[in-house]
Amino acid sequence: MRDRAVGDLLRGLAPAVLGGLLRRYPGQFDLCEDAVQEALLAAATGWPRDGVPDNPRGWLAAVAARRMIDTIRAEAARRRREEGLAVSIPASELVAGAADSERPADQDDSLRLLFLCCHPALSPPSQVALTLRAVGGLTTAQIATAFLVPEATMAQRISRAKQGVRAAGAEFRMPAAGTEFGDRLRAVMHVLYLIFNEGYTASEGTDLTRPGLSDEAVRLTRWLARLLPDGAAEHAEVLGLLALMLLTDARRPARADADGRMVPLASQDRSRWDRALIAEGVELLEQALPAGPVGAYQVQAAIAAVHAEAPDTDSTDWPQILGLYDVLERIAPNPMVALARAVALAQVAGPSTALAAVDALAEADRRMSTHHRLLAVRAHLHEMAGDPAAAGAAFRAAARRTASEPERRYLLDKAANQGGGEAGRVTPAAASRSRRPPGGS
Repeated sequence: MRDRAVGDLLRGLAPAVLGGLLRRYPGQFDLCEDAVQEALLAAATGWPRDGVPDNPRGWLAAVAARRMIDTIRAEAARRRREEGLAVSIPASELVAGAADSERPADQDDSLRLLFLCCHPALSPPSQVALTLRAVGGLTTAQIATAFLVPEATMAQRISRAKQGVRAAGAEFRMPAAGTEFGDRLRAVMHVLYLIFNEGYTASEGTDLTRPGLSDEAVRLTRWLARLLPDGAAEHAEVLGLLALMLLTDARRPARADADGRMVPLASQDRSRWDRALIAEGVELLEQALPAGPVGAYQVQAAIAAVHAEAPDTDSTDWPQILGLYDVLERIAPNPMVALARAVALAQVAGPSTALAAVDALAEADRRMSTHHRLLAVRAHLHEMAGDPAAAGAAFRAAARRTASEPERRYLLDKAANQGGGEAGRVTPAAASRSRRPPGGS
């Protein structure tokens, strides 16, 4: 089995293995998570070479259980109490049959882990980072990229978060209804949103997408939508999040050409979009909008729906999209929203106005001033304004900043099309791409 296929399999199995270990060692989240990570590392190293075992979940659970016992025995200060617990485990459980068994939907360990990682004792950034690590299977480097912080900073945050879960005595259960549930649900939705985004556009590596991640985010969001009663205040926003994922994921078949090169939204063959996902996403959005207060995910889903219903870029209702981004900036302001709004602004008011907005964003947020997405948008705006020299320089600067190989190749192709300078291999598809700034991909 290829390394990528092994990675996707491990990512899907990790929550169930961690959940099974937590059932045996309640209150030991940090040690259990470390043990599971060691088991995953052993599998990632050995399975591509030796083959995947017949019972991969049981194999992981058994290795993780042994690592856990080894850790317990190594802690001198807790030797007697913890060794007693280890010895009390029946030998049959070391094979981890229970972790490999099918559980009813209402006992989904992945969902319980989501809420455990979003314990109120943790800060919101720590909740998100820990869940991405424990449930999403992202590396520390990938999580750091999502948060625009150094990898060392994120590693410390994850370590503190695991210690916080243990210190709080967090239980492996669903939170009680009420304020606790609502607060942790918001953190869970944000986590699912980030996991989906990492699957839809990988932040690093040679692959444009990681479908296993986005599929898992959709699966868990569907479960959230089924879990909540229709009358719940949070239900509309969960439906909005699911609609956003489906409407966005519908574009996946058209996001790369035959050579695996990234195709921006303006150049995609929309006949390849998944119309079944679009229809489901629009239906969910129509259910969500009148059902409760309009939240950020519903607004983003509405933007995606406008794109999905347009036959091409020229016929897209850009004034409506710009108005929706204005709403989104009011209820959930952040630099990426401002950057996406600038793309819509260029279509409505022209590239010069949009460039001024991008420059203002770069000046106001130093993190964004050198971010590859801002540099790429700036490059497209210069291209749209008829300034190939400035566009080429910005495309090359963006290419140097991205950790995604497909994005780097696309940006270097675009730079080459401006004339001169560093470039990747130019393909006919790249040469014919629109001069419009991307409205996403």
